[in-house]
Amino acid sequence: MSGTNSPEAVKKLLENMQSDLRALSLECKKKFPPVKEAAESGIIKVKTIAARNTEILAALKENSSEVVQPFLMGCGTKEPKITQLCLAAIQRLMSHEVVSETAAGNIINMLWQLMENSLEELKLLQTVLVLLTTNTVVHDEALSKAIVLCFRLHFTKDNITNNTAAATVRQVVTVVFERMVAEDERHRDIVEQPVLVQGNSNRRSVSALKPCAKDAYMLFQDLCQLVNADAPYWLVGMTEMTRTFGLELLESVLNDFPQVFLQHQEFSFLLKERVCPLVIKLFSPNIKFRQGSSTSSSPAPVEKPYFPICMRLLRVVSVLIKQFYSLLVTECEIFLSLLVKFLDADKPQWLRAVAVESIHRFCVQPQLLRSFCQSYDMKQHSTKVFRDIVNALGSFIQSLFLVPAAGNPATSNQAGNNNLGGSVSAPANSGMVGIGGGVTLLPAFEYRGTWIPILTITVQGSAKATYLEMLDKVEPPTIPEGYAMSVAFHCLLDLVRGITSMIEGELGEVEAECQTTTEEASSPTQSSEQQDLQSASDQMDKEIVSRAVWEEMVNACWCGLLAALSLLLDASTDEAATENILKAELTMAALCGRLGLVTSRDAFITAICKGSLPPHYALTVLNTTTAATLSNKSYSVQGQSVMMISPSSESHQQVVAVGQPLAVQPQGTVMLTSKNIQCMRTLLNLAHCHGAVLGTSWQLVLATLQHLVWILGLKPSSGGALKPGRAVEGPSTVLTTAVMTDLPVISNILSRLFESSQYLDDVSLHHLINALCSLSLEAMDMAYGNNKEPSLFAVAKLLETGLVNMHRIEILWRPLTGHLLEVCQHPNSRMREWGAEALTSLIKAGLTFNHDPPLSQNQRLQLLLLNPLKEMSNINHPDIRLKQLECVLQILQSQGDSLGPGWPLVLGVMGAIRNDQGESLIRTAFQCLQLVVTDFLPTMPCTCLQIVVDVAGSFGLHNQELNISLTSIGLLWNISDYFFQRGETIEKELNKEEALQQKQAEEKGVVLNRPFHPAPPFDCLWLCLYAKLGELCVDPRPAVRKSAGQTLFSTIGAHGTLLQHSTWHTVIWKVLFHLLDRVRESSTTADKEKIESGGGNILIHHSRDTAEKQWAETWVLTLAGVARIFNTRRYLLQPLGDFSRAWDVLLDHIQSAALSKNNEVSLAALKSFQEILQIVSPARDLDKPETPPVVNVPVPVLIGPISNPGMSRPFVRTDSIGERLGRYSSSEPPIVTDELEDLNLWWAAWNTWYRIGSESTKPPITFDKLTFIPSQPFLTALIQIFPALYQHIKTGFNMDDLQKLGVILHSAISVPISSDASPFILPSYTEAVLTSLQEAVLTALDVLQKAICVGPENMQIMYPAIFDQLLAFVEFSCKPPQYGQLETKHIANAKYNQAEWVALNYVPFAERSLEVVVDLYQKTACHKAVVNEKVLQNIIKTLRVPLSLKYSCPSESTWKLAVSSLLKVLSIGLPVARQHASSGKFDSMWPELANTFEDFLFTKSIPPDNLSIQEFQRNENIDVEVVQLISTEILPYANFIPKEFVGQIMTMLNKGSIHSQSSSFTEAEIDIRLREEFSKMCFETLLQFSFSNKVTTPQEGYISRMALSVLLKRSQDVLHRYIEDERLSGKCPLPRQQVTEIIFVLKAVSTLIDSLKKTQPENVDGNTWAQVIALYPTLVECITCSSSEVCSALKEALVPFKDFMQPPASRVQNGES
Repeated sequence: MSGTNSPEAVKKLLENMQSDLRALSLECKKKFPPVKEAAESGIIKVKTIAARNTEILAALKENSSEVVQPFLMGCGTKEPKITQLCLAAIQRLMSHEVVSETAAGNIINMLWQLMENSLEELKLLQTVLVLLTTNTVVHDEALSKAIVLCFRLHFTKDNITNNTAAATVRQVVTVVFERMVAEDERHRDIVEQPVLVQGNSNRRSVSALKPCAKDAYMLFQDLCQLVNADAPYWLVGMTEMTRTFGLELLESVLNDFPQVFLQHQEFSFLLKERVCPLVIKLFSPNIKFRQGSSTSSSPAPVEKPYFPICMRLLRVVSVLIKQFYSLLVTECEIFLSLLVKFLDADKPQWLRAVAVESIHRFCVQPQLLRSFCQSYDMKQHSTKVFRDIVNALGSFIQSLFLVPAAGNPATSNQAGNNNLGGSVSAPANSGMVGIGGGVTLLPAFEYRGTWIPILTITVQGSAKATYLEMLDKVEPPTIPEGYAMSVAFHCLLDLVRGITSMIEGELGEVEAECQTTTEEASSPTQSSEQQDLQSASDQMDKEIVSRAVWEEMVNACWCGLLAALSLLLDASTDEAATENILKAELTMAALCGRLGLVTSRDAFITAICKGSLPPHYALTVLNTTTAATLSNKSYSVQGQSVMMISPSSESHQQVVAVGQPLAVQPQGTVMLTSKNIQCMRTLLNLAHCHGAVLGTSWQLVLATLQHLVWILGLKPSSGGALKPGRAVEGPSTVLTTAVMTDLPVISNILSRLFESSQYLDDVSLHHLINALCSLSLEAMDMAYGNNKEPSLFAVAKLLETGLVNMHRIEILWRPLTGHLLEVCQHPNSRMREWGAEALTSLIKAGLTFNHDPPLSQNQRLQLLLLNPLKEMSNINHPDIRLKQLECVLQILQSQGDSLGPGWPLVLGVMGAIRNDQGESLIRTAFQCLQLVVTDFLPTMPCTCLQIVVDVAGSFGLHNQELNISLTSIGLLWNISDYFFQRGETIEKELNKEEALQQKQAEEKGVVLNRPFHPAPPFDCLWLCLYAKLGELCVDPRPAVRKSAGQTLFSTIGAHGTLLQHSTWHTVIWKVLFHLLDRVRESSTTADKEKIESGGGNILIHHSRDTAEKQWAETWVLTLAGVARIFNTRRYLLQPLGDFSRAWDVLLDHIQSAALSKNNEVSLAALKSFQEILQIVSPARDLDKPETPPVVNVPVPVLIGPISNPGMSRPFVRTDSIGERLGRYSSSEPPIVTDELEDLNLWWAAWNTWYRIGSESTKPPITFDKLTFIPSQPFLTALIQIFPALYQHIKTGFNMDDLQKLGVILHSAISVPISSDASPFILPSYTEAVLTSLQEAVLTALDVLQKAICVGPENMQIMYPAIFDQLLAFVEFSCKPPQYGQLETKHIANAKYNQAEWVALNYVPFAERSLEVVVDLYQKTACHKAVVNEKVLQNIIKTLRVPLSLKYSCPSESTWKLAVSSLLKVLSIGLPVARQHASSGKFDSMWPELANTFEDFLFTKSIPPDNLSIQEFQRNENIDVEVVQLISTEILPYANFIPKEFVGQIMTMLNKGSIHSQSSSFTEAEIDIRLREEFSKMCFETLLQFSFSNKVTTPQEGYISRMALSVLLKRSQDVLHRYIEDERLSGKCPLPRQQVTEIIFVLKAVSTLIDSLKKTQPENVDGNTWAQVIALYPTLVECITCSSSEVCSALKEALVPFKDFMQPPASRVQNGES
């Protein structure tokens, strides 16, 4: 302003003012006199001021209202000429700053009027501008009015005016804010208390602001109001306003004066409360709009996006985010989310383009991105903004390829797509020139037919926007094809570049600080986590925070980045673009590796790998090798789903190589393009520069290299290096010259890659080895199932790596050899061969390498190196095993003497040859073993002898070649001989070794663990030998089992004396019983299928034609062997503590064998049982220690194909054997165990016998063809054991035991015989002979009975039980026993060759039992127990069955024997019964007896038709005998007999005395068949007892009375029936038997009357007479009968009645008498 203050300037101003006023007065002279006057007085005023004041300008300012007045009036004239003059004058005043506030207000009012009249609009604007820019006098209302004026002029009809006004408004707004900034500067030193901003939008909250600030505040607030289409508060008088203009103004303020908003709370408040909601509101049409959702014809409810507003909003948002991010965290989150939404495919193309430009602005600011990440992504409940931005870019790029953009003409190639812009795009292949065969001239992306050119749009790292700057456009611009893609592509590249350089830089700083803070930093890569905490604790915190941010940034963006980059890489047709993409992927991979983010690192590397391989090729390889598979898979990162796009097949790249794919079935050839090679180079670059951070990704890298190497035809040569090799099957590999020159370079880099592995640290080296192993596994997978050339890349490189790192071989030996062993197992022979080659080379190299310390001092390393050799034994392939055995041979030859601790491994290799490995291998290995046994036994450490035993045993178990097995059993015999001869030396060495191990074990505090531990080591060696033989005893082949079994029992017999006494315990338990267990198990589970032939043409005997039968033989042999040892070595075994337990176990084995479902085994078990039961207590001869008992034991002869040289050697060695035996006996005789223990053993045997018996004879629940039923010889043998056993246990044998015995005898007898065995066991049915089993049963009972007989009193109570048992057998005569539910057939019906069961003929047995019963009863009838237990009753009850059956008995002899037995028994028993009559012990017997008589004498069974008359009479005589017994033995003693019984007898005699009718007889037979003799006998007996004269007791009289009454009643009945029948029959004669009967009755009547008369009168009861007389009328009625015989009998009967006919006596007389 100094120019306007100089005196000249003042002088000039005064002159000008005066001339202006004069001009004004001239103009207004005529028309406007008031103005003229004012002007003239103004001149005077000016002059006055100039004259009076020194400070002219200040004075002018004071009076400016008056000075300005004339000019204002001039403007009021509205004359253009005058107005212009006035305005110019006013401007001059303003420019010299001589306008006061009041004057300024007046001026503005005047300008307002002019504006309302639309006069001099441009001049007005100019004036306002000058007014506001030159000074700061205009404030508040005046200022607002001035601003409104400019706004109003912006909306005139005149374009120039409008534009000028717009510029003016912009300037004015700037001025207002500049004033505020200046004001702040002035007041900077004064500290104020800020007034709290109120939370509402009223204007009073700004009272605390200074004037300029207040204006700025009001202005900004109203701008917001206007854009929001609300009335302004301060800018009063606004008529119209556009949003676009408002937004531009807002943007410029925000952009130019950020500090205002950041420093003043009031302004921050406006930002938050006004600007942000406004922006969000204005964005809504863009958010809601979906392209194609409503057609133009329908009323559109959704407002369409409007380009000018939208673009300006985005500019505002950019500024807000960039400048006020820290203030508006939440709001920015919303804005960013909106931005991301604008990229959606359904938004208009122009909207997406401006959105991408906006995003690009952020992408070039890594620090801003970092803030996003910290503020949003790392907060718990916040949107993951940074991640969304990256993912949105990725999706955006994808959508450009996948969706034809319908709303944008520039990219739509379909005809008729609303081409609004009018420019129709070039067809999809524009930019392609047809000459080059698919070579693209324009840089472009192409994907699935979508072709998008790459435009050069910006310098790298800056974000220059095109469409965001189009402020003049109203219609949306046409976006050139490829523009959006190019911007998005640059976004990605800038983003990666920014992030990686920022993080790498910070990481570097952190690491550098770590380096300086810690002296002991051992390597530059050591991260601060490993540092000493105190020195760097704060730095640690800082680094933890930073690292969290870095990791979050990478985690948030990698997925989206990768999706986009891999798609672009696939689509890129431009080398430079490809290079950029690869570089981005490489830097990201390296960064992830440094940060330890494995998944993302692997994913980027996968992408590069895929790029290196032909399309669709990548999928198979990389999907199998990596966990982070990305192909065709939606990768979901924290909820955001990003679809990975797999490489497309159509490629516009130059093909540079054609080769075979590395696949299981190569389908034709694959092509490599220049892009593939470009990627491959990137990959090699990555592996070289960043090998240390690759970790597990080595797998991906190497897998890809392997495939490329294969396609390019590089093959491994001997060192493991790759050379261009011969082409394998299929079309030969075609390489262009371009690649040919590259190949040596590539091959060279590859070799260097592996050589440099020696510089990697251990962890990285492990990663490399692991990767090679995985790769090799994959190659192995591929080579399965075919014999094509496999990929040997990995195996070769493993060998290379191993040889290079031999100095630290220990750390990688295990994984390396472990994997090569797997390769050795591969079915593909070429692959296997390489594996074995590599492995054996490494082992040999390892053994010859000059280790430090040398191997001889480092046993651990020696074993480590030899170990894989042993591991090769787990491989089945003969070629590998041959290599292994060759290797062993070489090692034996070169290092056989120094093997020492390596012996077990070498022996292990021999022993590991397995069954299925072919005869030749087994033979070879066996020859090695034979060599060792013959030459090396003395040279190897004694501790290895056990291994030799194991190996020899294992060859015995080989089933390829029977001779080898049998020979190896021979070897075992030889080894046992070697032990026997070198016993002492071996023992000493073993004991020394044992002591050493024991000491070590104690130091470590562990228990020494070896097989058979408590036994001394030498004994353990023997036990191992026995155990091996034991295993061979359960070999599947019968010959081996037999040979081994014989050898085992012979060895124990021959050398067993060398064992310590305590070791016998182990022999029994761990060897013999263990063997028995296994044999038992195998036998019980053996197959029952028939074996057709024994290999070749050998026929197999039918007794050995199933596995089961062959095992049975083994079981028999084993059990017999063990039993024999128990027998012969009892003097050694009995003193052992648990002999009784061993005895129990042996018995258990005998039991399970006896119960096996095999007749051979079960019978043999019983034989063994018999053998151990015959054990006598050992004799106490004192010569035992001198003569080894071995000699007394017959060594079983070895049968079988083995010639055993050992057998001929003498077993007894004079030097030590006596002393050894002395150890056992210590020159005392063996102890004889006390009786009690012996007794326990016998009782154990009894229990076993009982269990065998009860289990074997228990009938099965169901029956079918396969049901096992024990054989007769077995049962016989079983029962035969009892008598011998009983002798030992009889002292304690009680009733319970007898019960148990009874059950078994009963069950055994019940077992049927199979029909095919019956001819050998059963006598012909007619012979009454007992089977041997039945004999045995009776013998057993006989033994018992005899023992009871001579035994003490308390044994007598067993009699009844024996009777019960015998009587049960007697019942078999009529009712053969049932065996469970089994149906048996009668022998006559059984077919010999069918599997049916035949019931035995039990009759002879039952009858013999009956005889025994009678016999026994005769001896024991008077025994108390026999009396008490009602034996007699039971006998009668039992006999009642056959007696009642009589003719129905299976055998006629049965009932006859029963009758005679009954008679015998009764003759003895009845006197006893009478003797005990009073005690009531026989009460229940009488009814039983009565029923028995009844059932027999009046049997229901019909005599057979062929019964001869003589027979019948003989049978009748038997009946008569019974009646005689009644009359002699029973009735005479009636007074000792219950009345009911006598009654029953009488009734019976009565029934017998009269012919009972039997309608079945024919007339001819009737004479014979009526038992006349029997009837007579009955009648006579009846009569005899009817009136016995010498009645001594009332009891007898009772009998006779009873007899009479019965007789008379009977006669009466017969007569009545006869009369009836006679009357009915008319002329027909009655049946013969009825006539006979009536005659008999008539005779009986006459006899009776005679007898009565002879009797003493007092003995005849009055009633009897009455009954006799009552017969008379009945007799009289019979007179009419026609039969003469009846008549004569009747006559005789009637005659005696004359004696009854007397005159009736007088009453008196009667009464007197």
